[in-house]
Amino acid sequence: MGADIKRGSVEMTAAMLISGTIGWFVLMSGQPVTSVVFWRCVFGAVTLVVIAAMLGLLDRRHFTRRVVLLSIAGGVAIVVNWLLLFAAYSHASISIATMVYNTQPFMLLALGALFLGEKITATKVFWLSISFAGMLAIISAKPGGGFAPEDYLVGIALSIGAAFFYAIAALLTKLLKGTPPHLIALIQVITGTLMLAPMALAAPAPSGAEQWSILVAVGVIHTGIMYVLLYGAIQRLPTHMTGALSFIYPIAAIVVDRLAFGHALQPIQILGSIAILLAAAGMNLGWKLRLPSPIKRRGEGRTA
Repeated sequence: MGADIKRGSVEMTAAMLISGTIGWFVLMSGQPVTSVVFWRCVFGAVTLVVIAAMLGLLDRRHFTRRVVLLSIAGGVAIVVNWLLLFAAYSHASISIATMVYNTQPFMLLALGALFLGEKITATKVFWLSISFAGMLAIISAKPGGGFAPEDYLVGIALSIGAAFFYAIAALLTKLLKGTPPHLIALIQVITGTLMLAPMALAAPAPSGAEQWSILVAVGVIHTGIMYVLLYGAIQRLPTHMTGALSFIYPIAAIVVDRLAFGHALQPIQILGSIAILLAAAGMNLGWKLRLPSPIKRRGEGRTA
């Protein structure tokens, strides 16, 4: 294994493990979701400014009108995504919210077909169907962990909404190919800071060293450092390895939810989660359906 592959694998693994713990930080902060996202953006922006300066990226030529406008639009989408996902944690558990959130590749598939003219193949429709079946299985389950049925469905709806807005942000980022990703992230968190400042600053300020340390960690570690690790890994790893290692995130989230809050998935939820992860893996890794040879030959015989 080459040095770049090894380093990229370590960076991707670390980024996904960090992502898998964010639900715990959000719930333990004791802050309203708007405040958590606001302070994430504030501390994330400070961290990304320092990193971008160290990398020599704070160059005016990168900040064209197109880059700034598309990054701002992506920032609005990514901040709404965070607000919805973080709100879902307290309604349907970190595990369920994260699993439903992993339907995001299919949201991006639909948006790509609608706005970028990307083709939807039979294989992609198959994986979409598997993911949809998995989500129906999760929705049909009786909520555990003390969650009321109404809250559980609200949590699932919030997670679906979060996945949709993440897909919008990803679509806009695709249009910025060639722009240093750290700068895109920086503009996005600055946008989030300005968006949420009126609401967050009107609410009671965090109190005590524990709350502040959690919010600083969410901004510095889960935003600034995680972005650097993630983008470094993406640059070094082939696509299939990036896709494969990305599944550390939902697994880590399930483990954290179990250890920190005692939430265990029910059998039907486990099956639904496996279906969603399998479908997402098929999409991300480009798995293709192959008909057995006898079926192929019969089909060829009929069309000859």
